[in-house]
Amino acid sequence: MADDLFASPDDRPRPPGPPPAPSGGPPDASPSGVPPAAPSARPAPPPQPSGDRAATEGYPATGGFAPETYYAPGWAPPPPRTEPLAVASLPAGLLLGPVGIGLGGAALSRVRAYRTRGRGLALTGMVVGAAVTLGWVVGGLAWWQGEQARTPLAGDVDEPATVHARQLVLGSCLDELPSDGEVTRVRVVPCADEHRAQVVARTDFGADEAWPGQTAADRRVARVCGPESLGAAAPEGVERVVWVPTEASWRDGDRTGLCLAASDAPLPADLLG
Repeated sequence: MADDLFASPDDRPRPPGPPPAPSGGPPDASPSGVPPAAPSARPAPPPQPSGDRAATEGYPATGGFAPETYYAPGWAPPPPRTEPLAVASLPAGLLLGPVGIGLGGAALSRVRAYRTRGRGLALTGMVVGAAVTLGWVVGGLAWWQGEQARTPLAGDVDEPATVHARQLVLGSCLDELPSDGEVTRVRVVPCADEHRAQVVARTDFGADEAWPGQTAADRRVARVCGPESLGAAAPEGVERVVWVPTEASWRDGDRTGLCLAASDAPLPADLLG
């Protein structure tokens, strides 16, 4: 074949090269004469979990520290602490009443907010504080009533009232005379209203005086309850009655001896006139 002088270099024929390797199997040797290495039969490593699953299964989490603490089998997180206010509410309620109620309420709020222990202690402190507070109220009311029972009336009353016998003063009028025996509460009325008894004399024993005995106390009150204790306006048939402290009432602070004029019929407005 004659050379084509006018053909481009790419169109010119090239000398033949070595024949291509047969397909369908590996070559017997590498170009350098060394047999190729056989492929490895090692299995691929399993994928590792990440994030929260890695922390809970014992694998390190990717991207930083585990979001939750991992506890090995057999271990548990420590129990929550006991709320100090709950512990303090019990003695405070026993000694200071309302303070225990306040501490117990604050402890309940902290137990709910911080998941601490002590709810039972806080409730107990509040119950004890409420009981002590109620006892104080009842005791204070009883004391106030006792003080009222020792406070004398201010003369004639403007309207009927029930009072303690120790509060009667000279001139006090009663709607009726109580039956014989120990007298505690009586009903006083204005002397202008219908009444059947009136205090016409009074004597008081000393506050620090020792109990003189029932007979001596009776004689002392009787001395101020003579006929001269009645005024000129006293009608016929009026009897005089003495009220004397007993040993039991003396221990309670009774130091008042009274002389009363009484009648089955209504009395005049004022026997002391």
